[in-house]
Amino acid sequence: QVQLVESGGGLVQAGGSLRLSCAASGLTFSNYAMGWFRQAPGKERRFVGAISKSGLNKLYADFVNGRFTISRDNAKNTVYLQLYSLKPEDTAIYYCAAAPTPAERMVIIRGNEYNYWGQGTQVTVSS
Repeated sequence: QVQLVESGGGLVQAGGSLRLSCAASGLTFSNYAMGWFRQAPGKERRFVGAISKSGLNKLYADFVNGRFTISRDNAKNTVYLQLYSLKPEDTAIYYCAAAPTPAERMVIIRGNEYNYWGQGTQVTVSS
């Protein structure tokens, strides 16, 4: 059974930082491209960033603007999202997702192309 478990969310002041983690089990992690999405109250889920299964390619949404960094440790079956310079508008539930990909450098930005999702971790940024 595949499980993705996010952690690391919390309450932080504007300008602060957080590191989100997503631990995967039940799959061969190194075969999966990973992505991060977020959903704010009353809004649709939105792509944040993605990383290829090799970790060689990364892609971010425009609004990230250099403030977030995605990384992965295939030995630990974990993908990370480092959040810097947080703003109140970054408040959302953050989800990780996994999709098997044949190509080492493939990144996936569309949510409906991911097979597995975590339960999410809440990030709240106060002004």
